[in-house]
Amino acid sequence: MILITGATGFLGSELAMQLVKQGERIRCTKRAKSVIPPILAPFQQQIEWVDADILDIFALEDALKEVTQVYHCAAWVSLKQADKKPMINTNVTGTANLVNICLENKVRMVHVSSIAAIGLAKPGDLVTENHHLDQATENDGYAISKLESEMEVWRGIAEGLDAVIVNPSLIIGANAGTNGSGQLFETVRRGLKFYTAGSSGFVDVEDVAKCMIALMNSNISAERYIVNAENRDFKQLTAEIANGFGIKSPAIFAKAWMMGIAWRGAAMVSLFAGKAPAIDKISAQSASLTRNYDNKKIRQATGIEFKPISVSIMEICERLKTP
Repeated sequence: MILITGATGFLGSELAMQLVKQGERIRCTKRAKSVIPPILAPFQQQIEWVDADILDIFALEDALKEVTQVYHCAAWVSLKQADKKPMINTNVTGTANLVNICLENKVRMVHVSSIAAIGLAKPGDLVTENHHLDQATENDGYAISKLESEMEVWRGIAEGLDAVIVNPSLIIGANAGTNGSGQLFETVRRGLKFYTAGSSGFVDVEDVAKCMIALMNSNISAERYIVNAENRDFKQLTAEIANGFGIKSPAIFAKAWMMGIAWRGAAMVSLFAGKAPAIDKISAQSASLTRNYDNKKIRQATGIEFKPISVSIMEICERLKTP
C-alpha cells in the first residue's frame, strides 16, 4: 500500500493519478473539508481516501497501517505574515509526526521540499543540492518551514529512516488553473505591463511526479534532489505566456524601487479590502533575484527527459483559454 499526503493539492493529485494509472494500490489523506480534485474523480474506485490531518498523530498512525511507501506532499503555503508562525509549526510538526511513524514502521518516504529551502549560489553559478538556506537572514516563513521540515527528515535519516528529499523549482501545469503558479498566467492574460530582472527554475508537474516515483522505486536513500527542467528569466517567461494568449508582451521594466512601491501599495489596499495583498515584500524582492538551478543530479539518478517549458506554457494557455 502506498500513502500520499496532500493528495488534494496540485502536485499530490498529479502523483496520485500517475500511480493509479500504473496500477498501484494507493491511500490518500485529506482534511475533512477538502474537496477531491476533478482530475481524480474518474479514479474514485482505485483510491482509498482517509481524513487525517498531519498534526493528528493517531489519525496518521491509522492511515499508515499496511503502508510500505509514503509520499509526503502535504504543506501549508501562505504569504501572509500573520500565518508565518502557525505555518512553520504545522509544516514542521506534521513532517516530524510522519517521520516518527515511518521510522517506527520501517516505511520508505519521499519528502517534498522546495527550492525555497535551498540557498543562493555565487553570481554566475548554478544553485546545486549542496547549497543551504541561511536561516539567520531568511524572512520567508514558507522557506523556513520547508527548511526545518527537511531537517526533520534528515533527523529521521540519521535515526535509520529510508528517505529521499526532492526540491522542485516553480511547478507549472495546466491542472493548476488560476491557483498557485497559475496566478502568473492569469495575471499576464489580464494585461500585465511590467516585467522584472529576475529569473528562476521551472518544471512541469508531470515531471515532478515522475521523478518522485522513479526515486521511490530506486535503491537511493539519504539524498536530496533539485527537480528543475529549465531556468528562465521573467521577461522571457512572461513574453512566452503573452504569446500563448495572443496578446502583447509586458514591455515596461520594473526596477527594484518600483517593486518596493508595488508591495507597499498592495499592503495598503489589502488593509481596506480585508484580503491578502496581491504582492508582498518577499515576492517583490524575489522577482528581481537571479536564481538558476542545476538539474544534473536528478537527470543522472532518473534518466528523465524533462518536458520543455515552452510546451508546458502552451498547454497551460490553451487550457485557460477554454471556456
